[in-house]
Amino acid sequence: MTQDVLNRAPDDRIQALDADGEIVDPDLIPDLSDEALVSMYRDMRFARRFDERMISLQRQGRLGTYSSLAGQEGSQVGSTYALADEDTIFYQYREHGALVARGLPWEYVLYWMGHEAGNAALGDVNVFPLNISIGAHLPHAVGWSWAAKKRGDERAGVVHFGDGATSEGDFHEAMNFAGVFETPTVFFCNNNQWAISVPRERQTASQTLAQKADAYGFDGVQVDGMDPLATYSVTEAARERAVGANGGEQEPIFIEAVQYRFGAHTTADDPDVYRDDAEVEEWRERDPLDRMEAFLRNCNLLDDGKIDVMDDTIDERLGEIIDNAESHAPDPTDLFTDVYDESTSNIDEQREYFEGLRERHGDDALLESE
Repeated sequence: MTQDVLNRAPDDRIQALDADGEIVDPDLIPDLSDEALVSMYRDMRFARRFDERMISLQRQGRLGTYSSLAGQEGSQVGSTYALADEDTIFYQYREHGALVARGLPWEYVLYWMGHEAGNAALGDVNVFPLNISIGAHLPHAVGWSWAAKKRGDERAGVVHFGDGATSEGDFHEAMNFAGVFETPTVFFCNNNQWAISVPRERQTASQTLAQKADAYGFDGVQVDGMDPLATYSVTEAARERAVGANGGEQEPIFIEAVQYRFGAHTTADDPDVYRDDAEVEEWRERDPLDRMEAFLRNCNLLDDGKIDVMDDTIDERLGEIIDNAESHAPDPTDLFTDVYDESTSNIDEQREYFEGLRERHGDDALLESE
């Protein structure tokens, strides 16, 4: 993808497909194989089904509080497909689709069940642990990117965050540092219109979020985040600029992916309190899955039979992931494992005391005492 796509004005929202899956800009259709295009859609469909299953598990008391991604599959999967495997992803807590595109280790579900092992497994697919405190991971992403630059690596750090994070100090500090030191960082803002119950127009008086990059000395671009192909093309170009491909200078870039969160902020939220059903339905007409499916059908790459087979495969794999997670038997002494990089005498004493209690009373008795 030519770098020209990054030279548009921040308020020129980039789009490859319209809501009906029709091509509006042929130059933005990525040069991908038929298999890759179908795979992208499969991962989007998997992410939507994963979302549904996780919410169902939470409602049954089998999972902790969970943040839904529905409506944001296009930006998450499309952007991740545009990256190199060695690029590192930093994400907030809603970008499950990015992990699906990276293979989704089954251990990831363990995190939402309360086990740190779910975070640790993400390192195998070059993803940093998810971050709950809003925007706090952005400086870390820039630091990692700066280190990659100093090592001479051609790797990008791609950091996902929501529109609400642009109101946090960490966002501005990270943007400023990235601009000054020209780090190979792709700032990927998933503007889903709502920071919990605070609408986009209450976040900032700026016309766009993308234009905020100008204050820090680098480019910002706005893309239709519910268009996976446009998101792919913009991210591909951004990644090339970030790592200084083809002899260019490494530099950061800001992508604002405009989209919508169909569901609640988390399973602890009630969006009916602060937004209208009519608004949600209007955005549902732009559903990224419907858009990509229509495009693939128009290209004769997808039909009802292939979707049925796809769904069977998705449900089978989801069943395996959930079964693995629910059969996991955690060791309570893992509580002491990752407190510090190297254990201290105080931690060792606490572990020994705890193990002594287990030997004398057993795990069931300890749970009852709680």
